[in-house]
Amino acid sequence: MQTRLSERFSHTPEGREADSILRACVHCGFCTATCPTYQLLGDELDGPRGRIYLIKQLLEGEAVGTSTRLHLDRCLGCRACETTCPSGVRYGRLADIGRGIVERQVPRRGFSAVQRYLLRKLVPWPRRFAALLRLGQWLRPLLPRALRAKVPTRQRPGNRPSQPQSRRMLVLEGCVQSVATPRTNAAAARVLDKLGIELVAAPAAGCCGALSHHLSAHAEALGFMRRNIDAWWPYVEQGIEAIVISASGCAVQVKEYGQLLRHDPVYAARAERISSLAKDLSEVMAGEALPRLDGRRTGRTVALHSPCTLQHGQQLDGLVEGLLTRAGFQLQAVRDAHLCCGSAGTYSILQPRLARQLRDNKLAALTAGDPELIVSANIGCQLHLASGAGQRPVKHWVELFDEALLD
Repeated sequence: MQTRLSERFSHTPEGREADSILRACVHCGFCTATCPTYQLLGDELDGPRGRIYLIKQLLEGEAVGTSTRLHLDRCLGCRACETTCPSGVRYGRLADIGRGIVERQVPRRGFSAVQRYLLRKLVPWPRRFAALLRLGQWLRPLLPRALRAKVPTRQRPGNRPSQPQSRRMLVLEGCVQSVATPRTNAAAARVLDKLGIELVAAPAAGCCGALSHHLSAHAEALGFMRRNIDAWWPYVEQGIEAIVISASGCAVQVKEYGQLLRHDPVYAARAERISSLAKDLSEVMAGEALPRLDGRRTGRTVALHSPCTLQHGQQLDGLVEGLLTRAGFQLQAVRDAHLCCGSAGTYSILQPRLARQLRDNKLAALTAGDPELIVSANIGCQLHLASGAGQRPVKHWVELFDEALLD
């Protein structure tokens, strides 16, 4: 794609990066075939190729307005287009740059601005989010059915192993997952303990920064990243083996710390080191022998939703499927497994109509074979699918291993 960036952007780091991404695009349109919003809306501007043109026009100095912002807002950030693209266009990064510029040029007003501000000030902070969640759980019986389905029931995580192990890995506790589904990391700790691996949490670490980043609060997101690097660095100096992340959305974000902080003279080298240590939980498990499992618990029929951040963001498609199959679970085929469930971080809150359509389509595909339960690898997907799954359980896949452990 030929570009003529305006003087305003042609000499800035983000302008040069965007220019290189734009020039890789060859207009083939393969990306539209796998774009969930294009499939729903049928509008070229609600597909990757159309959004690329909008960002190109923006960078070339053309006027932008709320229409441009709307089409970029509707993008899930699922990055299925990156998996499809034969030219290796880094669409996700381009969309982040474009959204950030639009936010500055077309500031939000009213409810939209307040909604995003509240999300940024509540969700990434576990104590604040916990207070809000506990209130919702307390009021749950009184809420309308649609809203009640969105409030997860309270979990009992169970005890974590206390015996030290010779191998030690850091674990990202995160924000929403640590409050809404604390059983996930507790289960991961118990499973890895059986493999001789101790999970260690850094008390000062927190949100990975993904929520702020994808809401175009880039400076705020970088602050979260720097805080985590500072919290983890003493453990890195002590020779920690890896940073284990059980939420695939957080994993893809931490793996990009090096890229996002590469221009920071203080943090660039450390950020790159942190990214090299970051491992999705499935990567750690795939490199180990499986723990001893109860065969009576591993014969269950399971439908796996592979999150976009796992299969497109981290390019780890098939890894969790292989683990579940090795363990003896009966994994059902899921049609259109590459498509997003509609969670996409805060998308289910900010674009509820489209998110609900995508969720219902995904649940129809997941339940076609009538599985006993649904599993996923990301907290957002897990909660979003559970809000429409009725009585069918929706869990993190590591919980299945935890429930089948033999002493």
